[in-house]
Amino acid sequence: MPAHTMRAVRLHAHGGPEVLSYDEVPMPVPGPGEVLVRVHAVGINPPDWYLRDGLSNIPPDVRPKFDLPVIPGTDVSGVVEAVAADVQGFSAGDEVFGLLRFPSFDGQAYAEYVAAPASDLARKPAGIDHVHAAGAPMSLLTAWQFLIELGHDHPSPFQEARHRPVTLGAGTTVLVNGAAGGVGHFALQLAKWKGARVIAVASGAHESFLRELGADEFIDYTKSRPEEVVNDVDLVLDAVGGRESSRFLRTLRRGGALFPVFFGAYDDAETARLGVTVSGTQVRSHGAQLTEVGRLLDAGTVRVAIDSTFALVDARSAHERAARGHIQGKIVLTVPR
Repeated sequence: MPAHTMRAVRLHAHGGPEVLSYDEVPMPVPGPGEVLVRVHAVGINPPDWYLRDGLSNIPPDVRPKFDLPVIPGTDVSGVVEAVAADVQGFSAGDEVFGLLRFPSFDGQAYAEYVAAPASDLARKPAGIDHVHAAGAPMSLLTAWQFLIELGHDHPSPFQEARHRPVTLGAGTTVLVNGAAGGVGHFALQLAKWKGARVIAVASGAHESFLRELGADEFIDYTKSRPEEVVNDVDLVLDAVGGRESSRFLRTLRRGGALFPVFFGAYDDAETARLGVTVSGTQVRSHGAQLTEVGRLLDAGTVRVAIDSTFALVDARSAHERAARGHIQGKIVLTVPR
């Protein structure tokens, strides 16, 4: 392979996992404010298969624009290869991880090298490897920006009001729906870190995993409906969301809040009658917040669960694994050196 090319996974058309193509492409050149990262691992996230599908699940008026062919992916962990002249704080040889250019779909992470905005990166925690670091950025920042600190003033495309996290602590009860997945398992750990009591909702196969992460109570949704067995919850973090999310309103105390990661339809009259609120945000790249959560990862206070790993060339198999669902933690692509 010529010295100025690399391998990357690209989309030339939209469709299922079979449209992911392993190509030889030009090596990126870092522009102003960017660093060139030699990628060691790439985290897979739902926006990756949304892009693969053509973003058909996003309303046309808020759908990001992009041209084919495109390299998908946003979450990387790797080593700085070079820095632009105006970049300070990073040098060649630094180990870094980051969520790149989100909420645009221009992360271009499924590749051997990526030109990354320095502001989207943080030093990789020394206590974890590249696979675990690559599994963290989008999912952990989502949980952080929903629960702990928004960190930006950009409105969500699905609501007018600015999202505001609620105070968590001893005496607070948090229910996490979809607790075994990427966002869910981080949300559980962050709520426990703040001292909250956590009810985890997932299928029964994940009970021991979620108990190990600190869940105080577990509900197997295949056997019980949470809204029929739980009440007086302070906060629901619904990492599944969608059309059935409104059922969790009935688990809340008056004054409680529902935070759906994937927004659904909610009846204003019902939320007013119940005295509860529904609020969400759009996760955004944030290197400074990654530095902060990196300390929790380094200390072992928060850990990254890895469902499975696949080589970059096997991105199709990784997407097929994602499509089967019931993911425990994160799916990660590895880039052999």
